[in-house]
Amino acid sequence: MKVFLKNNWLFLFLYFLILAYSSFYLLNFEKVALHLKINTLVGVPFFDSFFKYITYFGDGIFAALIAFIFLFFNIRKGVFILLSYIASGLTSAYLKNHVFDINRPHFVFTYFIKNTQIKYIDGIDMISLNSFPSGHATSSFAVFISLALLSKSQFNKIFCLVLSVLGAFSRVYLSQHWLIDVTIGSLIGLGFSLLMYIFIMRENCFPKINKPLFKFK
Repeated sequence: MKVFLKNNWLFLFLYFLILAYSSFYLLNFEKVALHLKINTLVGVPFFDSFFKYITYFGDGIFAALIAFIFLFFNIRKGVFILLSYIASGLTSAYLKNHVFDINRPHFVFTYFIKNTQIKYIDGIDMISLNSFPSGHATSSFAVFISLALLSKSQFNKIFCLVLSVLGAFSRVYLSQHWLIDVTIGSLIGLGFSLLMYIFIMRENCFPKINKPLFKFK
């Protein structure tokens, strides 16, 4: 545990700083007012395009592709990434479909707050239901935090954290989710990545799969 904390304390500390920052706004602003505040950022062509495409970091296809690539070089690492994504994704899907019944910003601003307009980005299909928690934010954090835990470079760890945060924030920028959705989604993704790392990647664990999928001559 001491070695783990020594190697990962910095990017985990930065994550909890970001979490505290997000929590401050969540505790001090009403959900709709906070979304309107964030929505004022929309309209700059560069950022509109940037978040339109970076949101795909939270797609299942992206997660599966990353896991598949790692499987070729080390089965255990690939399984670790894949299980982090699957476990966190199933948890998020269960919560949003069977526990919570929260409408997304598009639905709320279309049917409940008709006198207030929000800015949308062309080419984005808006979803109305099952807002909490954000599946894309969960997946983004599950994959990139897994990559951060596997990396030995502090720069790479922080870079992975930045990508996970940007992938999660894109969901709010695109008005697909509220800030609370992506904040809790990030916690789910991070939590399962840590659990799977402790279970699968600890020293001398699963030695039979701690090898490449194929041996290239």
